Amino acid sequence: MLGAWLLLWGSVALGGRADTAFLRRAHDGSGHCTYSFTVASPVEAACPEAAGGAPELRAELAALAARLSRLESRERAAGGSGPRGAEPGGARDPQRAAAASRLEAAYAELLRAKSRLEEEKGRLEREKEELGRRLESSAQEISRLRAARCPPGREGPGRDALRAPAKVSPKENGHRCALLQWEGAPGSCPKHGHFCEQQPGTEPPEGGGSRQAVRGRLSPAHAVPDPAAAPRWEPQPLSFQELQSERTEVPVSRLLEETALGRPGKEDAGCGQLVWVGEPVVLGRADSIAGKYGVWMKDPEPVPPFTRDNTWRVDTVGTEVRQLFQYEEAEQLARGYPAKVHILPRPLESTGAVIYRGGLFFQPRQSRSVARYDLRGETITAEREIPGAGYHGQYPYSWGGYTDIDLAVDETGLWVIYSTEKARGAIVLSKLDPETLEIRRTWETNIRKRGVANSFLICGTLYTVSSYSAPNATVNFAYDTATGTSRALGIPFENRFRYLSMLDYNPAERRLFAWDSFNMVTYPVRLSRA
Repeated sequence: MLGAWLLLWGSVALGGRADTAFLRRAHDGSGHCTYSFTVASPVEAACPEAAGGAPELRAELAALAARLSRLESRERAAGGSGPRGAEPGGARDPQRAAAASRLEAAYAELLRAKSRLEEEKGRLEREKEELGRRLESSAQEISRLRAARCPPGREGPGRDALRAPAKVSPKENGHRCALLQWEGAPGSCPKHGHFCEQQPGTEPPEGGGSRQAVRGRLSPAHAVPDPAAAPRWEPQPLSFQELQSERTEVPVSRLLEETALGRPGKEDAGCGQLVWVGEPVVLGRADSIAGKYGVWMKDPEPVPPFTRDNTWRVDTVGTEVRQLFQYEEAEQLARGYPAKVHILPRPLESTGAVIYRGGLFFQPRQSRSVARYDLRGETITAEREIPGAGYHGQYPYSWGGYTDIDLAVDETGLWVIYSTEKARGAIVLSKLDPETLEIRRTWETNIRKRGVANSFLICGTLYTVSSYSAPNATVNFAYDTATGTSRALGIPFENRFRYLSMLDYNPAERRLFAWDSFNMVTYPVRLSRA
């Protein structure tokens, strides 16, 4: 409309020069609406080429026509009420806008998916680099162990004489390498006055730390031979590999002190406070990605037909974790061949399960309940909800893994470790009835659950570990349920493989069982005398 008014104004302006003016509106060849007008000259029959007023008039008309064209273009783009604004093209604008909106939403979703894929790619690359570093570290460790093996001695009667029952008493049988050094076998150990590490589950000879005192109590068969006639120690390759992979050098006096006080026995079967945790001993290793996290267990109070030698394992990577592997003994677990596989009626969550009195106690997936699976009947015989307990990532340990509910066993019975909204993330302890899962008593501590890597109980005292990945972590807190008090500790704790996902105490063996990045390990412990 504005263009029409401009043309009319032009015609009026030109009307001052002529008597009449004619205005026309018509469509051009491209379908646009055009306006034109003519004015007859009162004095000229023809338009002279050099007339001064005609070029100015043409220029003014050309400018008006260009401005009119621009205004019409803007009007059509805005869907206005101009000459073509009411055509069907204007009615299609809402449909085009809706389609454009859908396209923009789809494009945004594609960008978000691309961002997620890039984050996952970055995480996998970081994990790949970490695995590469661990592989390199393992290769270096293997090379170091191969270079540090106990060198063989001179030629002699051989290992048969050393293994004869008449020459080594049962109590001394686990310390052949140390006895060889005491008996004067040159080269049996790299340095005099040091042990090669003893075999698990054995006791060193009683008494002080001097070789002379121990040598004096040996039978005549252990008389010190002449160095020239010393027997050569040539163990079988597989046995030597087992010993070599765990060999360390410890001063004699320290080893005797720690062993005499730290091993369970008739004189050390009572309770006490934790004062020492030894180095981890590797029992076996998972061979698939499903075994990066897991839990392995023994029953401290087995029910026939099971024994304390039976070992159990669950690989906990995945959303439907139902397989419980049963082994006749720990050596079978190390070889990776289960005697039986139980399929649980319900999938379990995380690494907080325990075996106790013939049952598997576990947390069913995405619930705040605890269930008992009977190993003989292969059915769930009891299930109970823990009131207010956080679950599925509400109050886990610092490493995550949905470790909100953690079960534990000690000398006093069955426990559950968790937290609640009321406790504001602090660790809560409850004593459970192993048959009905009824809560007998509850303690609320002042230790934040997310601030520790894992925990375990010994003799009614809760202990926590500071880090799941630091190689030199500590047992940093203790909470005594007998007094209801907590205290800070600084007991060294080694994360050899730097991803501790499970830690439990076995009161029958007086050892900690742990799962450290595919590896199933044990830790010897020492308690103070009560």
